[in-house]
Order: sequence, then C-alpha cells, then structure tokens
Amino acid sequence: MKNRTAKLWLAAFSAALLLGSVQSHAQTSTTQTTTTQTQTTKAPEDKSKRPSPPAKVSAMVGAANVSIDYSRPSMKGRKIFGGLEPYGKVWRTGANEATTFETSKDVKIEGQALPAGKYALFTIPGETEWTVIFNKTADQWGAFKYDAAQDALRVKVKPKKTAQPTEVFTINLDKSGKVSMLWENTEVDFTVSSAGKSTM
Repeated sequence: MKNRTAKLWLAAFSAALLLGSVQSHAQTSTTQTTTTQTQTTKAPEDKSKRPSPPAKVSAMVGAANVSIDYSRPSMKGRKIFGGLEPYGKVWRTGANEATTFETSKDVKIEGQALPAGKYALFTIPGETEWTVIFNKTADQWGAFKYDAAQDALRVKVKPKKTAQPTEVFTINLDKSGKVSMLWENTEVDFTVSSAGKSTM
C-alpha cells in the first residue's frame, strides 16, 4: 500500500513539474513574440523634439534652387566659439547630423566654382578668419568621420561681432545669395551666385 501511495505521489509530482515547464516555455515564447512585435512597430524618431531641433532654409539664387538643412543648438549660458566649439577645429556647423548644402545648378561660393549636388557643410571657426567647407560626403553624423580628401571646396571668410547675442544657432539664406550663420555674438557670411536667371 505504501509503495502504491509513493508511486502515485511521484507521478503527481512529475506531472506538476512538466506542466510548470510547459507554462514557463509558453510565457517565454509570448514575451519574445511581444518583444519582437514591439521592435518591429517602433515609431520613427520625432526630430522636432530633439534638444537641437532641425531647420531648413531655401531660396532661388539665380537659376539655382539652394537649400540648407541643419540643426539648431542653444547657448544655454555656455561659451561657444573658443569654448564649446574650439578655434581651429572642424565643426559640424550645427548639431546632430552634419549640416547639408544642396544646389540644383552649378554655383559659385565667394567666386569659386561648386558643381550642382548635395554637400556636408562644415566650418573651421577662428578668431579672425573662418574656413567654410563643402564636403562630398553629405550624409554623416556630425564631423566625427570628416575626411578632408572628400572636400569639394574650401573658402575663407571673416567673422563679425554682432550687437546682440543669438541664443539659438541660426542660418539665413536670401535670394541675393547671402548666407548668414549666427550664434553667440558672432556672424559669418558667405555668398552664393548662379549664372542664369531665376525661373520662379
């Protein structure tokens, strides 16, 4: 009688262990499936909610449609040029992805030829002179993989001190071809010119 009772108890215990294992496996499978579904349906990033949100300026300059895409960091009480952005170092000219400069037609930048296309727009800030760089690798994050061998054009321009500080980095572009970059108490301009007349 005791042997029979022991066998029944052992059988019941084994069945309970097997059931627990099956349930655990089922829960794990459900969790993995849910995780996979969550990863698959993840919403795209809302770039407008970044600390440095995106912006775009565009204009018809002569016959060329010119546009600049960039992100807008804020000063937030920091020393910017010669501080956060050191003099003599390549800067992404904004935040996040590299700023891009795109033109539908061949143009001239400060009188120097730049073929139609899309470029990363980098700068090298300096106290008395800035270098503006048009790099053929348009799609890149910041300037971390900047390759000078890919530069299509470099031009030198002079910075100006502004009467009032600019809290949020701003790029302006008008149909005359003047591009102005403003941040902190610094303004840097360069000119874009295009042969032919606007079709707009």
